[in-house]
Amino acid sequence: MRRTLFLIPHEIAGLPIFGFGWVLILMVIALLFRVVQVKRSGGSVGGFMATEGLMWALFAAAVAIVLPSVELKNVAGEPVGMAIRGYGVMLLLGVLSAVGLAMVRAKRRGIDPDAILNMAPWVFIGGIAGARLFYVVQYRDHFLTDSLAETIRRMLTFTEGGLVVYGAFICGSLAGAYYISRHRLPLLKLGDAIVPCMFLGLFFGRIGCLMNGCCYGGQCENYWAALQFPPGSPVYQDQATRGDLLGLRFDPTSGNVTRISRGGLAEQAGIELGSVVEQIRMDDGYQEAFTKSLPREQAPLGVIAMIDGKIHRWSPDQLPQRAIPVQPAQLISSISAIVLCLLLCAASYVVRRDGLVMLLGFASYAVLRFVLEIVRVDEQGQFGTDLSISQWVSIAVLTGSLAGMIALYRRTNDAEQASLGESGG
Repeated sequence: MRRTLFLIPHEIAGLPIFGFGWVLILMVIALLFRVVQVKRSGGSVGGFMATEGLMWALFAAAVAIVLPSVELKNVAGEPVGMAIRGYGVMLLLGVLSAVGLAMVRAKRRGIDPDAILNMAPWVFIGGIAGARLFYVVQYRDHFLTDSLAETIRRMLTFTEGGLVVYGAFICGSLAGAYYISRHRLPLLKLGDAIVPCMFLGLFFGRIGCLMNGCCYGGQCENYWAALQFPPGSPVYQDQATRGDLLGLRFDPTSGNVTRISRGGLAEQAGIELGSVVEQIRMDDGYQEAFTKSLPREQAPLGVIAMIDGKIHRWSPDQLPQRAIPVQPAQLISSISAIVLCLLLCAASYVVRRDGLVMLLGFASYAVLRFVLEIVRVDEQGQFGTDLSISQWVSIAVLTGSLAGMIALYRRTNDAEQASLGESGG
């Protein structure tokens, strides 16, 4: 796990980098150079501002207002810098690699690669918006706060994780289909070119999930591929609040303790079978002494529990230094994605019907994701069943893909029969 690759400091020589600071100053200098360049070329400054002024204004607003709001804070609430997340870097790498491969595949199908470049922003924005929307709706309780500004900030901070692949596929595909329809491009041919590339992007994206610690698998024995995440990771906090790291298990409905591990923290604290757990949560009471030079998110957390009306506290030093081993769900998903990408690229040399590679990609991922959800434990059952929302979507996608394949074959057969009829007549 490597959530933060590096931290851009909040200030240099006493002046902030973002906000009204160094970056904004450099932008003003660059704008002045651009104005001088326009004048020397005989252009009109007024015309320049009419065409490029909005772009410069938006970038300046982002640097002065938006970026400072997402800087990390220390335990005193003071900004310490901008985190460059491993998840965000992998997400960007996934997008660039997918677009590059799609351009190559489009050219081989007689389609101008520029069409991919022009369509990429539509697919990217639609995909990110859909992925984040799916995640926010699914985990809405994690985002709602008393402050509207903080709630919005949490919803928009997608570079730290929290994207649902299905949301990206569905909304990204819809955005791409709109662009293709608007410019009267061949939908099925472009679909065949693009869909395999989406799984190349997913390959990098799941590596980002591993670095972020999200999308983790269920508990398992400590075998060669098992993963153990450090304190502060989502799986560590989940295991702590469920009681696993304390050495106890309890019924989530009644709160009754159903198992006590011998020698565990719970047994040492005198907790017994039949005790009633009222609450277990992470305890940030150990953060005050943490250094102010580092982000608050790196401060140690303890665990506090209310059991049988008695408060129990465990300090960070008392808690395990690693989470209980879990299945490598991120690696399984990443490897599956690159294998699927390669198989679909290979199938492109064999399959002749336009649109079939695209539908095969959708159907194959639906099956893979359904199975992967059995390994993952971060999504609960929906609609009164044990199936997660992703498994329900997988069923819908597989059904739609199979229906599309049947329609594709029928249309092709009808066209061939009509062609034979015309030649026979």
